[in-house]
Amino acid sequence: MADPIVYLIGAGPGDPGLMTVKGLECLAKAEVVVYDYLANPRFLSAAGPDAELIYVGKKGFSKHVTQDEINSILVEKAREGGGRVVARLKGGDPFIFGRGGEEALALHEAGIRFEVVPGISSGYAAPAYAGIPVTHRGITTDMAFVTGHEDPTKETSDVDWAGLATAVGTVCFFMGVKNLPEITSKLMEFGRSPDTPVALVRWGTTPRQETLTGTLADIADKAAAAGFKAPAITVVGEVVRLREQLAWFEDRPLFGKTVVVTRSRAQASELSERLSDLGAEVLEFPTIKIADPEEWEPVEEAIRNLGVYDWVVFTSVNGVDYFFDRMSKMDADARQFAGCRVAAIGPATAARCTERGIRPDYVPDEYRAEGVLEGFCERGVGEGTRVLLPRALEAREVLPETLREHGALVDVVPVYRTVLGAGDDNVLERLAEGTVDIITFTSSSTVRNFMKLAEGTDIAPTLRKALVASIGPITSDTARELGLKVGVQAEEYTISGLIAAIAEERKEQT
Repeated sequence: MADPIVYLIGAGPGDPGLMTVKGLECLAKAEVVVYDYLANPRFLSAAGPDAELIYVGKKGFSKHVTQDEINSILVEKAREGGGRVVARLKGGDPFIFGRGGEEALALHEAGIRFEVVPGISSGYAAPAYAGIPVTHRGITTDMAFVTGHEDPTKETSDVDWAGLATAVGTVCFFMGVKNLPEITSKLMEFGRSPDTPVALVRWGTTPRQETLTGTLADIADKAAAAGFKAPAITVVGEVVRLREQLAWFEDRPLFGKTVVVTRSRAQASELSERLSDLGAEVLEFPTIKIADPEEWEPVEEAIRNLGVYDWVVFTSVNGVDYFFDRMSKMDADARQFAGCRVAAIGPATAARCTERGIRPDYVPDEYRAEGVLEGFCERGVGEGTRVLLPRALEAREVLPETLREHGALVDVVPVYRTVLGAGDDNVLERLAEGTVDIITFTSSSTVRNFMKLAEGTDIAPTLRKALVASIGPITSDTARELGLKVGVQAEEYTISGLIAAIAEERKEQT
């Protein structure tokens, strides 16, 4: 019987990098995760694979789970099964307009242990990402956080408008877009100048961030005209004028662009993170899943007989990893390669070989079969040369067939399979809406499976306008065969090359 505990975790304002280390640690050991509308869903990947996920989101004034119901869920789940570890994931900080205090009191009254893990508040993070310091020497040394909508059951306001209007340099209103006309009129009524600069920061710290500036006199009209919606922070004060000089987040090369990453979930992180760093909103749509081969005996036999081969040719990072992992299970290591030479197709594959203790003898400059073959011929590959290709089951036959045409004895051994991924219905909806700007493909299988997963969905609006970005010529050929128009292709056929090509294309378009 475990000791029940609930962690009240502040997930921060939305940027996954702003989640605290302790918050991630608590999330990883949780058996149940209760999360809300403002908590970035990418945080859920930090939870254990068997964790129960419960959504209790509340959005504006629409009908969702009530606070009393949330309190009951936390108590019930903590007690369930004799005691469980529960993570309550909340946007921003639990104790800054997050109603975390109410949840903590409910747990206290139920006799359930809890811990509070503070989070970075959107009250200062969103302005910072918009280039607005909430305090600044020579401008203001004080600030206030104020709720933009109070308890609707109250008959009077608890906000000290008279004091707030003139006694505080910077005022940050949470959830105040709906009541913006009242907020601005109250501040002006009690003495704040109509010329005071104001900024609205929507979806602050995320790639969806939008910033609208004005003054107390006109910001409400500007927001109405722009259709500016929640969730947003309203910043009132002279510090807003610094935005013109200090805005940084919205100047990144891919800011405002939505990019679909079609790699497997296990491999997507590097590409996703680097695109996010450039300002993109990344939608992961795993079109493939890497799986073990149907049988290991052919791989093990190749490893046992590695000495008979003149060349071992690795065509992908996955091929290297699966081959070496199987060697390790057989208590073998890089010494098995003592009698043969190694080729790696592509710099990423070469780098992985080096990490595994083998420096490739040949890394082709050209990744098409014809260019690869020319390099092999220069290195004596020909009649009677024994070649081993550990690769994906579904890989193209061009390379082995071309080598055989020149007399080589080629053994192709599948060390892994690429199977159809799960995709993501939410991403398909975005594709159908036409709100995706870039689709990335890192292999032919990602293209083929993308088209399979999109069957029955009208993604034509997106395909007409989105940039299709390919990692190399083979992937591009597959995309064109399936009717896609490739807009950009990496010069270096790596993740870094793909990102560089996308960034350069976007730069040319601006």
